Amino acid sequence: MNNIDKRYQLAKKVTFYLLAAILFLYAIIAVRNFLYPIAFGFLLAYLAYPIVNWLEKKRVPRIVASFITIISTLAVFGGIAIFVIAKFGPFAEKLPEMVELAMANLIDQLSRFGSAFGLNPDETKIFVESKIEDLMNTGDNFFGDVFSTTANTIFTFAILPVYIFLFLYYRTKFAYFMFKITPKARKADLINILRQISKVSAQYLWGVLIVVLILMIINTVGLTIVGVKYALPLGIISALFNFIPYFGTLLGGAVPLLFAILVENDIALAFKVLILFIIIQFIENNILTPNIVGSNVKVNPFFIITGLVGASMVWGIPGMLLIVPFLAISKIVFSHIESMKPFAFLLGEEGTAKHAIQFKKLQKYLPFIKKSNPDV
Repeated sequence: MNNIDKRYQLAKKVTFYLLAAILFLYAIIAVRNFLYPIAFGFLLAYLAYPIVNWLEKKRVPRIVASFITIISTLAVFGGIAIFVIAKFGPFAEKLPEMVELAMANLIDQLSRFGSAFGLNPDETKIFVESKIEDLMNTGDNFFGDVFSTTANTIFTFAILPVYIFLFLYYRTKFAYFMFKITPKARKADLINILRQISKVSAQYLWGVLIVVLILMIINTVGLTIVGVKYALPLGIISALFNFIPYFGTLLGGAVPLLFAILVENDIALAFKVLILFIIIQFIENNILTPNIVGSNVKVNPFFIITGLVGASMVWGIPGMLLIVPFLAISKIVFSHIESMKPFAFLLGEEGTAKHAIQFKKLQKYLPFIKKSNPDV
């Protein structure tokens, strides 16, 4: 009977946690348009905090310092946006023509591909044209939904400066509130948590922003060298995908690659673009991100990748942009709570050092490395 009671209690506990998790997921999906601007405002407030804090030390009132910082930032990024939109003008004008050309080239390429397997090119062409026409017809509702979602997203993000201002202005009040609900013995841990969150959030956001700006230049120069038309807009579009970790360079590289295959109809150019983005991926992963973003976001790749997939299902693109810093924040919080330390260990990179590929391990199998690097 005792074992039955224990099993019953365990089953009840598991059911409770599963129900809580399901309700939590349902809630954050149901009110996502309300929550993700607040989440972005929270992170971007950390980004603006160093500037506001510097102005306050110069005896500028907090309300004025916050207002100046937000307006100045909007002015800078607004100027960049105007410059980029101006450069996108010729590309945007040619876009309908390029889409039509891409469709024609796609149909032609598929018909030639089918003929290589003994299919009639004319029949293949008619079949592909009919399927594309069906796709375009069924896509009317899809594009309407996309437009509605995009308009809603733009409207939602328009309130971001308000949230950033409120987080900056009331940050002391929020901190005092947290101190009031934290036991006296844990106040030192709370201070440590807040400092670490501030450091990690600011370093991650500034780092990613700088990496994206550098990649805009590298992508544009690289695409110009290999001979892709509209290298500037394609380079900028490709770089913007790098706000999404891990998959950003691959998704961004697909844009000029498809342009070379479908619009330029040039396989040799597509091969050059592919090689270019393999090189850019190496530079971004091994040079730019480690040295600029830093190693403070110590979340293991398994949870970053699964987090990206899960966040895209829950909040779409905003979720993919938010998940990495919030995983890092969760790890910081868990590491200061005794009962949650196992979860912090699970999220972190600890415990896999012996399986990692390290220079010292390579020395055992490649003696010439040891000889050429005696001081390592």
